[in-house]
Amino acid sequence: MTNAVYYISPPEFDILEEGSTFDLTGDEGHHAKNVKRAEVGEGIDLADGAGRRATGSVLGILDAGVRVSIDLLSQQSQQVTIYLVQALAKGDRDIQAIEMATELGAHGIVPWSADRSIVRWKMERAAKAHAKWQNTVRAAAKQSRRAVIPHVFEQHSSADLAELARELGETALFLVLHEQGEHRLTQELSARLTDTVEEIYFLVGPEGGVSPRELDLLKSAGSRVVLLGDEVLRSSTAGAAAISTLNVALGRW
Repeated sequence: MTNAVYYISPPEFDILEEGSTFDLTGDEGHHAKNVKRAEVGEGIDLADGAGRRATGSVLGILDAGVRVSIDLLSQQSQQVTIYLVQALAKGDRDIQAIEMATELGAHGIVPWSADRSIVRWKMERAAKAHAKWQNTVRAAAKQSRRAVIPHVFEQHSSADLAELARELGETALFLVLHEQGEHRLTQELSARLTDTVEEIYFLVGPEGGVSPRELDLLKSAGSRVVLLGDEVLRSSTAGAAAISTLNVALGRW
């Protein structure tokens, strides 16, 4: 069975060496000791949430957690950085979307306040909603044993996304998933997934879809409107389908 993953801070990870030990305490240590019931000799991984992983085993049980023996340090490599730009949606469909995207390999999540988003993040609600999204991706990363915890960025408007697309230029590929796309996603990835592309942004609209105004704005900034398939997917599943397709194109699967 794959080792359970526990997250430590980058400064804590900096001092780790192969053959050293580390006392895992705090919330993660409590989880390892009292929830997962870790046993001496059991395999365990420590990660910094940014791609570094320490593989080891439980050396001893402490009052406040567990002591870990570090066997191997590694750094996750990535061909491109994957972002899901997820429109705010009702009924926790956006939460379902970012959870699946995290499990499938997204490195970052961008909340999108689209024209047709029914849900709105304002004032105190914005801070609470953002924290909920970040907690969701952290839990999903932990569940899927990832060394990377996707960062949830601040809420973006359609104008913000267009400006970002212009700023990044040819180093990034902005793909709007839409039923009126001229080319299928597989065709677009085959033609445009070149060595110059460092980042890929999948834009998923709300339940009512991406508005014509937004499509024009995003296309004028260099975004491509692509079709996933003949079926119309929900806001909660479109991003996962797109990232899965990318994983195949990159040879990750």
